[in-house]
Amino acid sequence: MKKIFLPIALVFCFLSLKAEISLPNIIGSNMVIQQNTNVRLWGGASKNAFVEISVSWSSEKVKVKADKNGQFSAEIKTGKYTFLPQTITFNDLKDNTELMLTDILIGEVWLASGQSNMQMPLKGFPGCNIEGGFEEIMFADNEASRIRFFTVPLKHSYNLEEDVDASWTIPSAKTATEYSAVAWNYAKALSHALGCPVGIVSAAYGGTLVESWMSKQLLEKHGVSTKKEDIENVEWEYEKILLPYNAMFWPIHKFTYKGVIWYQGCSNVGKHKTYYQRLKDMIQLWRSDIGLGDIPFYMVEIAPYDYGSGDAPFLREVQFKVAKEVNNSGLVSTSDLVLPQERYNIHPRQKKPVGQRLASLALNKTYGFETFIFSGPTFKELLIEKNEAFVGFDNLQMGLCSNYMIEGFEIAGEDKKFYPADSVWLRWQTNHVVVSSKKVEKPVAVRYCFKDFSCGSLYGGGMTPAYPFRTDDWDDVK
Repeated sequence: MKKIFLPIALVFCFLSLKAEISLPNIIGSNMVIQQNTNVRLWGGASKNAFVEISVSWSSEKVKVKADKNGQFSAEIKTGKYTFLPQTITFNDLKDNTELMLTDILIGEVWLASGQSNMQMPLKGFPGCNIEGGFEEIMFADNEASRIRFFTVPLKHSYNLEEDVDASWTIPSAKTATEYSAVAWNYAKALSHALGCPVGIVSAAYGGTLVESWMSKQLLEKHGVSTKKEDIENVEWEYEKILLPYNAMFWPIHKFTYKGVIWYQGCSNVGKHKTYYQRLKDMIQLWRSDIGLGDIPFYMVEIAPYDYGSGDAPFLREVQFKVAKEVNNSGLVSTSDLVLPQERYNIHPRQKKPVGQRLASLALNKTYGFETFIFSGPTFKELLIEKNEAFVGFDNLQMGLCSNYMIEGFEIAGEDKKFYPADSVWLRWQTNHVVVSSKKVEKPVAVRYCFKDFSCGSLYGGGMTPAYPFRTDDWDDVK
């Protein structure tokens, strides 16, 4: 019998013809997939091969054909949530190769993004602690059966990326150290209130601008240069626009989400005039990219911090306006969650209440739990009687809370000079806060927490703080 010897390179060439199923890392074992919907899956197989997808919770199988490049996409139907681990199996029918994903939970999936106060992990940042962070880490495995995290690593790219170097993890004392503290507390609150698993995809990058999370086309629409040399020629790495969108958002945008939680804005302080439209357009862009309609987009107001410019309250005002105008969105206030000694700490330590307030917002607006109060008092009217200003409010499901010293109010006359109120009292019969100052005989305007750093103590029901506001339109007064 004649033996035929093939060159080694040719042998490897033949071996490489047998393709294997490949998936982006966000589709993997230990993940949570969205309940009661059609979940999108995509990946690679043999060229023009049929890929059969089977799932453990149903006898139905899905068969799709890969294109000439070996790329396929499919949708699988999910039912009600379950804590029982499930599997998804992919089979390349052409080469008869198989890939099985295990320990999958079905529940609610949320994307968490923004800058450092969303990125900030349970272990904290160097020089900045998380209150109760290590206690959460210590007992994280208590949530191992109900919460899963996928944390996108910090990365820049001038071109659109298709994958990220990450994997789904199960909470433990080892893995939880790097979990976003806000997103972790959001997931815990949501999971226990809904009684179902929750998955978090965390894609946050400290210091980023809203422009960092916008596409090339959208930036150019706003007249922003997207030339590579212009993007690279900035002082700080984290302020580079476009690149996080390409490298951190785009690779995970096709995953099936219930909604988005967003904590960003500090780096746009001083740019509030452009932030308004750009934030609105970014929300529209993300919803369009994700392709699931107007999914919830819930935001966090930037916390009190002494920027030294007086511009922060105008940025918060814009955040409030966007949340009011954009369909299916919302904003939680943080005006009471910073301690006096944190005046120069851009990363305040109280993250648990932030996550829980976002959860209350979602539970009410998305899941229909009306008992959860998600909005604090909002300014309604200003009435002047002699030297006193009577401030009225909306969103008073349980009235104004009068059990605290009310701080954060300022009052001004026609000279536009604001003075801290030296008398603040609650007229409980009408839910008006009555404000006055001995230095203002004829008041015409009132502001509440309308400074870079001003911590308020006016609450509505459910310990929801009043949103910062001003009754004037004096943009030149800081």
